[in-house]
Amino acid sequence: MNNKRRKALSEISDKLKVLKSQLEDIVGDEEEYMDNMPESLQGSEKYDIAEQACDSLYDAVSGIEEAISAIEEAAQ
Repeated sequence: MNNKRRKALSEISDKLKVLKSQLEDIVGDEEEYMDNMPESLQGSEKYDIAEQACDSLYDAVSGIEEAISAIEEAAQ
């Protein structure tokens, strides 16, 4: 792989790292929202929706981590 493509991959990897960080911030906010719900709402549909959102966002973060790893491996 030439340096031009390596640089392009590095830039993509850097952008993905920023997006991953932003998603992690959102997950943290959603978890805080869930943690601050009154006990009467825990186990409610509203709580379940927030929990499912966190699970989906964790999956997204994991997918981005895998993409970053694959890109960095390809750039070697």
